[in-house]
Amino acid sequence: MSAAASAAPVPVAEIVRSGFVEGHHYGSLVALGQDGEVDWSVGAVAVPVLPRSCNKPLQALGMVRLGLDLPPELLALACASHSGEDFHIEGARRILGSAGLGESALQTPPDWPLDDEARLRLIRDGGEKSRIHMNCSGKHSAMLATCVVNGWDTASYLDPQHPLQQVILETFAEMTGERVEQVAVDGCGAPLLSTSLIGLARAFRRLALGLDGNDKPDERSQRITDAIRQHPASVSGTTRDERELLTAIPGSIGKAGAESCYAVALADGRAFALKTDDGAARVRPVLMAEMLRRAGVPEEDGVDADAVRRTGVVELLGGGRPVGEIRASF
Repeated sequence: MSAAASAAPVPVAEIVRSGFVEGHHYGSLVALGQDGEVDWSVGAVAVPVLPRSCNKPLQALGMVRLGLDLPPELLALACASHSGEDFHIEGARRILGSAGLGESALQTPPDWPLDDEARLRLIRDGGEKSRIHMNCSGKHSAMLATCVVNGWDTASYLDPQHPLQQVILETFAEMTGERVEQVAVDGCGAPLLSTSLIGLARAFRRLALGLDGNDKPDERSQRITDAIRQHPASVSGTTRDERELLTAIPGSIGKAGAESCYAVALADGRAFALKTDDGAARVRPVLMAEMLRRAGVPEEDGVDADAVRRTGVVELLGGGRPVGEIRASF
């Protein structure tokens, strides 16, 4: 189905319990071929969406263009919705420290770690919600460090009119190939930029190939991609499905976001992006695993097919045992 053939989200997954389909998830998905053209799509893939944290690698690219110079593991953390594991928190503190800043400079809302074990350990130790434990603290630390590099005000770094945010917007528009139609406020308080799913997939394709918005080789895009490839756990966490997927597919990059957004690009230029209308996080990995299966990725050399399949398995429980599943239906 072409992008123009459908103007609204469509059923993309079934909720199956005891063999009975009790509901559906609606959404939109797009797959780009190696040439960057739409290979196939379902739903509304040409209209603006808010990709949430899928935007982070592109925001990090804007920072690198402004002179941010971090080692790969910290640059990956700048792209992250991290789990709040110890190495994530230590990394965010390193970024801040490199700029001569402390945690008080962060304007992330105080939060608990996303990782269950990290959260419970913090509570057992008498800890509280904090700005550094919020999953976007790596990105915010990098934003602050970029301001220091350029001699810009750090107190207003989240203002959409701040020079940092203006360059990020320009970078985002260049890489997606689309004008930003909406600037919203993300959950972390940072400016949130809109694009279509086609634009999002296009931008990830360019990153994966180390290209700029004009499809020319770009060392700065390559730095973002190398960081994600080398440190997938820094971009999410050691127990997350995103890390398992990127580890299973050599050369891949990807980023998940709130409201069930997800973008993945492969080393050969194929790229995939999706969003569900209800924002249910549980269906996101199911849909991406099916998109990759449809593209034949699990059968390719070097790919851990079983790991790719596992990322797309979401069981429904009844009486504490599996009695159903969420399954792709596109």
